[in-house]
Amino acid sequence: MLLAPIVRHLGRVDYEPTWRAMQSFTAERGPDTPDELWLLEHPPVFTLGQAGKREHILTDLGIPVIAIDRGGQVTYHGPGQVVVYVLLDLRRRGYGVKELVRRLEQAVIDLLAGFGVVAERRAGAPGVYVNEAKIAALGLRIKNGCSYHGLALNVAMDLTPFSAINPCGYEGLAVTQTSDLGIALPSAEMGERLLYCLVKMVTM
Repeated sequence: MLLAPIVRHLGRVDYEPTWRAMQSFTAERGPDTPDELWLLEHPPVFTLGQAGKREHILTDLGIPVIAIDRGGQVTYHGPGQVVVYVLLDLRRRGYGVKELVRRLEQAVIDLLAGFGVVAERRAGAPGVYVNEAKIAALGLRIKNGCSYHGLALNVAMDLTPFSAINPCGYEGLAVTQTSDLGIALPSAEMGERLLYCLVKMVTM
């Protein structure tokens, strides 16, 4: 049986140095390097994936925009959002990126089900949705069979910056968060519960 990933609690950290640290970790890891999950949150930032189009940024709010190497379009990160980066050797775990996406989505679906909230996937649009509104965004990069980037769950944040973009490239896509669904847990506790679900899903 494969070991569970090492979990690192990074707190609130700037986006770009964290992204560079993920790149370095992935470039330097060997076949025996333990997998890791990084739990954190970021100050306000928009990130634009490899295929991202700047026309999906509708309004300049003075929030930094960083073009990065994950898949997908534009998304927003900010305080009150739980982010988990998944640094996994998929070859060693025996599944590919599509299965990883399914497992990450399922972790969020399972987490929310524990609070009586029904969440679902949407065909062709990775992430997790509640009543047609996106509650969790997902973006990954696979290099040499290893993943980085990961998952962002909206918990108790200012959702206003999402109105300045087409979230994930979808015009008019509504977003929501756990605090608006009657779940009163703070982001720190939601992060711990999400980690529990993620560890279970990536190791099964």
